[in-house]
Amino acid sequence: MTTHLHDTTEARALIASVSEHRQILAEGGLASDRDNDDPAANMKLLATLGLARLTVPAAHGGLWDGTERGGWGAVLRAVREISAGDGPTGQNWLTTLLVARILLGPGSTLPEPTRAELARRILDEGLRCVSSAAETGLSGRVSARPVEGGVVLSGSKSFNSNSDGLGMALVACVLEGEEATRHEVLVDLRHAQVELHGDWDNMGQRGTQSQTVTYHDVFVPDGWHQPAPAKPSSVFLGAAMLLHAALLQGIGEGALDALVQHTRTMKRGSLPQFATPGEDPLILRRIGALSSRLAASRALLHAAADQLEASRDGDDTDALVIDCFRSKVASVEASLDAASEIHEITGARSTSNLYRLDRYWRNARTFASHDPTDAKSVYVGGYELGGHLPPLASVIRL
Repeated sequence: MTTHLHDTTEARALIASVSEHRQILAEGGLASDRDNDDPAANMKLLATLGLARLTVPAAHGGLWDGTERGGWGAVLRAVREISAGDGPTGQNWLTTLLVARILLGPGSTLPEPTRAELARRILDEGLRCVSSAAETGLSGRVSARPVEGGVVLSGSKSFNSNSDGLGMALVACVLEGEEATRHEVLVDLRHAQVELHGDWDNMGQRGTQSQTVTYHDVFVPDGWHQPAPAKPSSVFLGAAMLLHAALLQGIGEGALDALVQHTRTMKRGSLPQFATPGEDPLILRRIGALSSRLAASRALLHAAADQLEASRDGDDTDALVIDCFRSKVASVEASLDAASEIHEITGARSTSNLYRLDRYWRNARTFASHDPTDAKSVYVGGYELGGHLPPLASVIRL
C-alpha cells in the first residue's frame, strides 16, 4: 500500500498552516497587484512556515523521498492552498518547487556538493528559483560557450516568473561545440552581468514579475551546469498539468472566499424584496453552484495527484496523463466561473479598487492563457475515441 506524503503528520501540518494564513496571503496579494510588485512578504511567510521542506529530499533535510513520483499530492495541495490566498504567490512558489525537483531529483547530474548547497539555501535562506526557459517573442537562442573551468552564458529569456526574488535561475540553453546540445546552467540573478528588464506589466499574475532577463556573458563554474534531460517523462508532464490545475483551482477557491466575505457585508439582496443576501435565493443558488463546481474540480485534482504518486513503471501512462488533462480543464473552467461571478453577485460597489476583487478574474484569465484549454479537451476527446494520446512533447508547452 502506497503511503502518500500528504498523509504524514508533518506534511499535513504544513499544508494546514498555509490554509490558516489564507487571509494574510490575500492581503499581501492585493498590495502586490496594486503596486505591480513582487509579493515578498508572502514569500517570506511561506519560508517562515517551513513549506520548503515539501520541495527538498529527505536526504538533504526535507520531506520528499526524492523519487520522480513521490510527494506530488502534498505539493499540489500546498499550491492550491497558497493560490487560494494569492495566485501570483502560488505561481512563484511552484516555480521554485519545479526547479528544485529538477536539480535535486533522480535525473540530476549535478555534483553532490552543489545539490547540498542548493538544498541548504532553499531550506535555510528561502532561496527562490526561476525556470528561465522561454524565448517567446525574442530573436536568437541563449547559448553557453565552454571555457576553462566552466561556461559563459549569453542571450535573453522571456517570462522569468519569480525573478524579482533575485534567487537562482535554471537557464535552458544550447551548449556550443562540435554538435550543439541542450544544457542547463544555474545563474545567480544578483550577478553583475545579469540584466533584469522590469518589463512585466500584464493584466493579471502581476506579482510573478515574469520579466525578460538578459545574460551578458555570465561565467558559470563547473559543478553548476549539467546536460538537459533528453525529454520530459510522462510523469513529469502529467505533474506539470496538475500544477497548472492546482494554481487555477486555488485562484477559484480564493475568488469564492472573497465573494462570500463581501456578500456577508451587503445590506440587501439582489432584488428589493429581499432584505439580506441570506434571504435571496438567487444569490444562494449562484454561490451554491460555484461551491459545488469547485468542490468537484478539487476532488478530481486530488484524485489525479494521488493516482500519479501511486503509479509504477509499466502502468498505462496515457490513462494517467489524460486524468491530469481532465483536471486542468475542470479547474480552469471552475476558476474562471467563480472569478467572473463576483461582481454579478455582489453588485457595483464591489468594483471599487479598494477591494480589487477583479484581480481574481485577471489572475485566472492570465494564467489560463498559458496554453489552450480547448487543446486539452481535444486530447481528452481523442483519447476517448482512440484510446491513446499523441507524443506528449508535441502537445504540451511548459
